[in-house]
Amino acid sequence: MGRYAASLRAFGKVFGNRQVRNVQLAGVGSTLGTWAYAVALPVYAYHSGGARAVGLLFFARFVLAALAAPWLGVLADRWSRRQLMLSADLIRCAIIAGMTAVASAGGSAYLVYVLAVTSTVVSSSYSPAQAALMPSLVDSPDELTAANLVGNTVSSVGMFAGPAIGGMLLVLSRPSAVFALTAALFLWSAAFVVRVPRDDPPERVVRPKFLPELTAGFTTVLRTPALRVVIGLTAAEEIVYGALEVLLVVLALRLLHAGNAGYGWLNTAMGVGSVAGAAIVAVALAARQRLAGGFALGILLWGAVAVAAAVSTLAPALVLLGLVGTAAILVQVNSITLLQRSTENEVLGRVFAVLESLMLAATAVGAVIAPGLVSWLGPRGALIAAGAFLPVLLVPLWPSLRRIDAEARIAVEPLELLRKIEIFAQLPEAVLERLAAGATTVSTAADQVVVSRGEAGRHFYVIAAGRAVVELDDGATRELEPGDFFGEIALLRDVPRTATVRALEPLRLYAVERDEFLGAVTGHAPTLVAAESIVTSRLPLGALG
Repeated sequence: MGRYAASLRAFGKVFGNRQVRNVQLAGVGSTLGTWAYAVALPVYAYHSGGARAVGLLFFARFVLAALAAPWLGVLADRWSRRQLMLSADLIRCAIIAGMTAVASAGGSAYLVYVLAVTSTVVSSSYSPAQAALMPSLVDSPDELTAANLVGNTVSSVGMFAGPAIGGMLLVLSRPSAVFALTAALFLWSAAFVVRVPRDDPPERVVRPKFLPELTAGFTTVLRTPALRVVIGLTAAEEIVYGALEVLLVVLALRLLHAGNAGYGWLNTAMGVGSVAGAAIVAVALAARQRLAGGFALGILLWGAVAVAAAVSTLAPALVLLGLVGTAAILVQVNSITLLQRSTENEVLGRVFAVLESLMLAATAVGAVIAPGLVSWLGPRGALIAAGAFLPVLLVPLWPSLRRIDAEARIAVEPLELLRKIEIFAQLPEAVLERLAAGATTVSTAADQVVVSRGEAGRHFYVIAAGRAVVELDDGATRELEPGDFFGEIALLRDVPRTATVRALEPLRLYAVERDEFLGAVTGHAPTLVAAESIVTSRLPLGALG
């Protein structure tokens, strides 16, 4: 029950966190606008230039956005991430308002296409900035997973609510009316983003040249096995998703003979399934199931696409597409959280830009491949090939995913102790997790000396259980209790220990090695300021060493 209570507290803190809530409410506008627009734009393109215009516009939007994402990712690590989200919303609002004016006046369709491509390119900066900002708004790993889950649930609801809204407007009016609604929804998003306090750009020791900075996201992914596996499988999932955008039409019209309404119901089933997937992730969070396991389950569930090749009526197809929706949110939530917890804050925006770039490119590739699969293998064969791709790909990569689970294990007790220490209050969550993971347990008997005045400092200590006393040269003493810490002066000032610490009763401590401590503290300016403040306050009294 304790784990479930902790999970409920994490969700409660997420909903009670005003900053996170504003980001999520902004996501409602951004998601609904994006999906409503996704329905209206193909209709406009089809009436203006036929099926060829629809295909070329789709390809141009996603390929150019994929090429732009790494460049825009640099901004997410150079600039305020909140400011980047706000700018993206306002620019998109202006662009879509321009599309509304041109389409309403019967202007050039090519101008509308150019504006549509530009809007998609700008949009590719929003998600990396939001994902990179989120860890700084929460206080624990459970809250981070909960926040990602809420965000992806919003996206899932938008997946079927947005097209439904857009479709109703198309029945009552023209695509330009949906464009106008989209512009208003992006303005809604901006209104909530502006309520989030401006964050500072990540600290950098030196300012690198632009090309190395541009490619830092790719090099980080390439040299980190966990990132390679997670991003690679997520990109592979997007290839199948892109193919499914085409294959769903084939399934509805040629295999199920369900007509246009059937196509709409299949999309709705995916959206409903993703909401159900959100409940599964919530239960997994409560049970503290490992993230990579949930990610692998999502990859396997994409096999439902292959099973859909065997059905001939709508009802079982809806169930299978619901499973696909569940698979999608399992992959999304777990992959985003894994990346947030496995990446240094300084390059987090660029790593998510790599993910965004590969996802956009993979979606375009999947959409291009699908017609060839249908021609080569037939409709049912194409579904089988698309559905089998991810489960087969998972087999050789499963050992790597298991290693990610082992490396991602959270050291809960030392993490909670370190989080309550003033020095680490502003340290990014991923850095704090790594610090806690490297902490070693030290046990001492009553009256045993833990550190002696004059010896070299090799560790920073925090007390988990028991009491100790600090003994100074002038005879003054100070008692330490669970949650108290010592050892920072010798490490930060590079001096011998300035006091002796002795156990008053059996002690259990966590020790952080010198290099790990200094790397975390000196690599983050607010944390270094807090540490220096504590050292300054203690040194005049000749206190802790």
